[in-house]
Amino acid sequence: MVDSFGPVRGDDGAGFRDAGRVTGGHADAPREGSAGEPIRVLVVDDHALFRRGLEIVLAQEEDIQVVGEAGDGAEAVDKAADLLPDIILMDVRMPRRGGIEACTSIKEVAPSAKIIMLTISDEEADLYDAIKAGATGYLLKEISTDEVATAIRAVADGQSQISPSMASKLLTEFKSMIQRTDERRLVPAPRLTDRELEVLKLVATGMNNRDIAKELFISENTVKNHVRNILEKLQLHSRMEAVVYAMREKILEIR
Repeated sequence: MVDSFGPVRGDDGAGFRDAGRVTGGHADAPREGSAGEPIRVLVVDDHALFRRGLEIVLAQEEDIQVVGEAGDGAEAVDKAADLLPDIILMDVRMPRRGGIEACTSIKEVAPSAKIIMLTISDEEADLYDAIKAGATGYLLKEISTDEVATAIRAVADGQSQISPSMASKLLTEFKSMIQRTDERRLVPAPRLTDRELEVLKLVATGMNNRDIAKELFISENTVKNHVRNILEKLQLHSRMEAVVYAMREKILEIR
């Protein structure tokens, strides 16, 4: 596989290059219930050349299949409803309808699809809005092509993915948010067990299921069950949302 797109770039000059590492889960393990089927991916970006570059690179991955493409958020919603992809790689800023705005509609028409924002935008507001809209990942286009495939596998396996520089901004904002608010919640937070709190704290540090299992001396499947229970209790959709909720509601303390 090539290491980067090289000359393949969008009109905004954004392309992949070997910079940074993607945080999040361990992507080597097969997905539960995948039965060897490829991960079906929908590529959404307003630059046709960029979409084509992604397709060429991902076509070299035996376990990943690009099933369609779209040039804006409105078209992405229609394609998601029609194709029901496993993963959607989507830009943030596009004509007609942006990627973040499209997230909510996509969750309605294709609830099983997981969305990874793939963008040049390193603005905190876009990151926060994407998470609130249901995105499971937020990656900058500076990452290498190998890391795109790794991120797709990780998200398909239930992990969240976020570029390191954005993760740092997110944690900084969490700390500031907690320090400047003294409001009390009117409704008690759903009660998590001691073990679930342990798992949630480790998730908040960026550990994947395998590492959490080793840390707590339990099986990886047990960790997955705990994470699933946490999400159900908090009525959230992803590990990333669980961490945001926990920090906002002061379930976790950041020092």
